[in-house]
Amino acid sequence: MTPTTDRSQLFLPASIIIAGLLVGGGLYFGLSKSGGSVGQGDTQPAANVDIKDVKTEGAPFIGKADAKVVLAYWFDYQCPYCKAVDVGGIPQIPIEPALPILIKDYVDTGKLKIVFKDYAFLGPDSTTAALYKNAVWKLYPGKFYEWHELMFRTQDEENGGFGDEASIIALIKKIPGMDAAKVKADVAANKAEYQKRIDADRAEGSAFGINGTPGFITGKTLIPGAAEISSFTQAIDPQL
Repeated sequence: MTPTTDRSQLFLPASIIIAGLLVGGGLYFGLSKSGGSVGQGDTQPAANVDIKDVKTEGAPFIGKADAKVVLAYWFDYQCPYCKAVDVGGIPQIPIEPALPILIKDYVDTGKLKIVFKDYAFLGPDSTTAALYKNAVWKLYPGKFYEWHELMFRTQDEENGGFGDEASIIALIKKIPGMDAAKVKADVAANKAEYQKRIDADRAEGSAFGINGTPGFITGKTLIPGAAEISSFTQAIDPQL
């Protein structure tokens, strides 16, 4: 059964290996090791990349379960480039966020299914958020995208404040219909299982050539980094 799109269930690459920091407007980014420059927009067709080979069973998704086109999205909740693609709002990464457009034009019209894959690599808060992602999807699939989007809107600097367990619990309490204590208990009870899934998602992404976040695969196209919407539509439209 497909969870209803109550804006609750969805989701791409971001950071080239960057060992440094960006300061702008008081915002610090110890930027992610990722693959794409701002607005890169390049797609990379590759014979060994095929969405049919991506393991999607059991993974969080938004859209129709049997949608004709599937987009797999590897991300890290601490990654600023992922935030730029997901919800925007980062002056240093001045691109129009692609996710809202994809949801409106492709997911809500039944054409696209977006599958969310973990690539937690930026620190302990990345792992904590990924653990909670698995629990939220298990317990509240209809609330998943609402939570996911709020996670990115609340993001601050990498491992610099928001993102530990206490702050995620506080965020869950703001979402009507979710029991923060229940989610916390589920994470505690299933941490080992969820960690295996997190590790498997990252290993799978790496095997496909994704070396950071965000990273996307649809059809036989790899979209690395914080790409413009045109990179996605150029890869999706021919599949329709």
